[in-house]
Amino acid sequence: MKYWLVKTEPESYSIDDLVRDRKTEWTAVRNYQARNFLKEMAIGDLVLFYHSNAEPTGVVGIAEVSRTAQPDPTQFDSKSEYFDPKATKDAPRWFCPTLKFIEKFKGVIVLDKLRTINGLEGMILLKKGSRLSVQPVSAGEYRILLKLATLT
Repeated sequence: MKYWLVKTEPESYSIDDLVRDRKTEWTAVRNYQARNFLKEMAIGDLVLFYHSNAEPTGVVGIAEVSRTAQPDPTQFDSKSEYFDPKATKDAPRWFCPTLKFIEKFKGVIVLDKLRTINGLEGMILLKKGSRLSVQPVSAGEYRILLKLATLT
């Protein structure tokens, strides 16, 4: 099993939306490295749900990969802002796994707090200049975050 973190702006798709929907295709990622991480996700992998561009910014819950990455349908929709004219059904460029809701934390594990926690120094999220919307998380980092979730 692997662990991941996905970023989302709550006005676009929040943890409350995932609670309501129970599952969602993680569409509209248009960064090649993030796309490659989406393609690596396996059924049963756990995903930290992170609200970016929010007040406060931080980790808000957990999802689980319930279906491996399939071609992202938004790339084929000419009316979508995520349409990619170079993508074809035979040669899709973008992929999306399905994530299902597992847990909403009682509070937000705030980014500033994460920066102060021993054991998270190597976390990609905390690296200067890191803007990836999909990123791997180590098992140790995941355990630390779960412990923090019980304290918030």
